[in-house]
Amino acid sequence: MTGFPRYAIYFAAGSDSALTRFGAELLGYDAYTGDEVSFPHEALHVAPDWRDITADPRKYGFHGTLKAPMTLASGKTETELAAVCAAFAGKARPIPVVRPVVDSISGFIAVIPAEPVGALQEFAAECVREFDSFRPDLTAEDRARRKPDKLSERQRDYLDRWGYPYVMEEFRFHMTLTGRLDAERRGPILEMLRARFAALQLDALAIDRLALFKQDDATARFRIIGEWALAQ
Repeated sequence: MTGFPRYAIYFAAGSDSALTRFGAELLGYDAYTGDEVSFPHEALHVAPDWRDITADPRKYGFHGTLKAPMTLASGKTETELAAVCAAFAGKARPIPVVRPVVDSISGFIAVIPAEPVGALQEFAAECVREFDSFRPDLTAEDRARRKPDKLSERQRDYLDRWGYPYVMEEFRFHMTLTGRLDAERRGPILEMLRARFAALQLDALAIDRLALFKQDDATARFRIIGEWALAQ
C-alpha cells in the first residue's frame, strides 16, 4: 500500500488570487489554509450532490500537477525536498503563459490551456526529472494500481521510468474541478462552471510558481506547506 506522508509538486495560483478562490469554493476546500469552504449556490442548484461530485479532487486541493504524489525515498527528507524546490524555482527560465478555459478532459471538468504551450510542456518535464530522485522505486502494488493493461505502450514505459504514466509527451496540464461525469450530467455542470469562470475575466494565466503539497495520512487532504515564485 502507498506509504505516508506523501508529497507532490504542483502549480497553485497564489493564496490571494481569484483563480484560487474560484477553485477552493467549487471544491469546498482551501489547500492554503486547510479550511472547509462553502460551495457556491449555483453549484448546489445545478447538482444537489455537488459534495459527492467533487469528493476526489477535494482530497488534493485545487492545483495543476507537475510532479505526481510520492512518498520520499529512503534517506530523503522534507527539508531537503523544500530546499530543492527553492533552488529549482530560483533558476531563470521562460515563464509559461496559457489561455485558460474550462472544459471536459477524460470525463471530468477542469481548467485547461485552450491550446498547447511548448514552454509549459518543457517546464513540466523539467519538474519530473528534477524531483525524481526523491521518489522511491515503483512497487509492484503501486504499478498494478495504475492498471498498466489500460495504458499505451509509451505510458507504461513512462510509468516504469518515472513512476507515473502521464508525463513528457503524455502530460496534459489541468486543474481539476469535478470527478468523472457521464455525458448527460456533464453538460449543465460544464455550462455553470464556464459561466463562473468567465466572471473572473482571466484571459491569461502565468504558470509562475511552484507549490509543495503534503498529505499526512490516508484520511488527510493535501495541504500546501511551501510555495516559491519562479525566477525569470
